[in-house]
Amino acid sequence: MRTFGKIAVIEFKLALREIGTSFVAVLFPTVLLLALGAVPALRHHDAVFGGQRFIDVFCPSLVVITLSFLGLNTLPQRLGGYREKGVLRRLSTTPVHPAALLGAQLLINVVLASAAVVLLMVTGRIVFDVRLPDNLFAFGAAFLLGMAALFSLGLIGVAIAPTAKAATGILMPVFLLTMFFGGVYLPRYMLPNFLARIGDFMPPGVQALQDAWTGGSPQPLHLLVMAAIALVTGLGAAKLFRWE
Repeated sequence: MRTFGKIAVIEFKLALREIGTSFVAVLFPTVLLLALGAVPALRHHDAVFGGQRFIDVFCPSLVVITLSFLGLNTLPQRLGGYREKGVLRRLSTTPVHPAALLGAQLLINVVLASAAVVLLMVTGRIVFDVRLPDNLFAFGAAFLLGMAALFSLGLIGVAIAPTAKAATGILMPVFLLTMFFGGVYLPRYMLPNFLARIGDFMPPGVQALQDAWTGGSPQPLHLLVMAAIALVTGLGAAKLFRWE
């Protein structure tokens, strides 16, 4: 356990040095919220959003940005780079099991994702009076399950890719689809109904996040689907993963 803690500290320090990645994953959603909130029309209550404002209902899509960048970009690139450079192979010859490095990377990205969401909530509440999730427990469950599903998909890419660039190439279509169905490129209320429904069941489950944030409680089916995706892809990644 002490060895894992040391590795986690080292990996966290290395992650902090990558300013660009940290900015995009942690700060960019909040910066985007501030930019959107500066537009007066987006702060008006509208019947289209059930009497809420655009910035209120768009916050879950900002969460999608963080999880997508971390799970489908940052995590795969770093682990793919470690395999490419032989870091994992060298670790396998020491008492430190490479699984400790994998666990440390997952922990770091969970911490970064949580920090990004807390920053988004606090900033939105203070600056624009954006309501906090009606049900923090339900939101936490939707967030953790969605994150697990998306990170597991990222690990699938890492498992089958020999290099960091290959992992990025494999996961780029997944990244683009996640951002699209998550309402980042085009607000979900503007999507055709069948596309919006597809997005409900795609990681990280933006509808469950939105329901917990603005409506009360997510539908159990949405949470079950995220849990099933996390389980299946996680087991698949574990089976396919190679340290070299």
